[in-house]
Amino acid sequence: MFSILTLNKIAACGTDRFSSDYVCGADIENPTAIMVRSASMHDIPLSDSTIAIARAGAGTNNIPVETCAEKGVVVFNTPGANANAVKELVICGLFMASRKVAASLEWCKTLKGEGEAVGKLVEKGKSNFAGPEIGGKTLGVIGLGAIGFKVAKAAEALGMKIVGYDPFLSDAVKAQLSDETEVVTDINDIFKKSDYITLHLPLNDATKGTVNKDTFALCKYGVRILNFARGGLVDSDAMLEALASGKCAAYVVDFPSDEMIGVEGVTALPHLGASTPESEDNCAMMAADQLMLYIEKGEIKNSVNLPNLTGLPEKSGKRICVICKESALDAVKSALGEGVFAAARKGYAYAVKDDADESALDDIDGIIKIRVI
Repeated sequence: MFSILTLNKIAACGTDRFSSDYVCGADIENPTAIMVRSASMHDIPLSDSTIAIARAGAGTNNIPVETCAEKGVVVFNTPGANANAVKELVICGLFMASRKVAASLEWCKTLKGEGEAVGKLVEKGKSNFAGPEIGGKTLGVIGLGAIGFKVAKAAEALGMKIVGYDPFLSDAVKAQLSDETEVVTDINDIFKKSDYITLHLPLNDATKGTVNKDTFALCKYGVRILNFARGGLVDSDAMLEALASGKCAAYVVDFPSDEMIGVEGVTALPHLGASTPESEDNCAMMAADQLMLYIEKGEIKNSVNLPNLTGLPEKSGKRICVICKESALDAVKSALGEGVFAAARKGYAYAVKDDADESALDDIDGIIKIRVI
């Protein structure tokens, strides 16, 4: 029997995918695996029985990813499952950045009780909320993954010119972009060319403060920034300075912070990007499927901390699954013998072999976890 601990409410269409060999709930001790959405796991001790964590969403900042890798716990996310939901909100954000929609809604509330004077007051005050059309403007898309790609296609369909940047852009994705989309190899070109900039990249040491004082210096006057990825991608002090000077005309952010709330030019949304029933269902089903694939077959798909290894044959006899340091992979493969399936990534390796003798691995340094299925 396998046990799945849920740290948030997970859509039933996801948990229902588990067979009778699984028990799933919020009060399980020593789980085989964990399903989580937004709950922080940084202060939650991991049981020795836990072999995997599935994040029903894309970002994994709420999970101690590297610590999990060191313990041989695979962390999965669900890339693309919420892409359409976020894309739709980004498009909404483009209009909100242009037309001061949120501010105009709040202003209209102040007219309550003015009776027949409302019409004249509206005509007199509407100029305070005027803004440009997005048609013909240039949208810079930083990150052309599942979400950024969809945003680029949708914005182009609305008449925008697209300039994209992604250092990890695959040839397959690039081929799906239109001929009119300009892909640049220098991120600074995004800041120089764009009227609007939308961020679609993970938050890590390399990307923190991607939008900062130096990059604002490259931007057009009145640039509009959309951040539906992570708050830390934008340096708050630089943003406040740019808004005050007019260098940035609008900032739409799905990750409110105290310093941004109530600031002129800021539209702060309460992390609504993936908050649709369709998105939650897609993420839950994808997370469940990935857990079962790993637990039952040893395949790793969409891991953020360990090598991915898919396409394994049907299991014959017992299956030995080894997580180790990349430096130990050759020794592991030699000990297991012919027919090893293996992959390596960022200092870690994963090897799978059917009908092998796990005792042959006893004296190899660098092995993190051995699992027998």
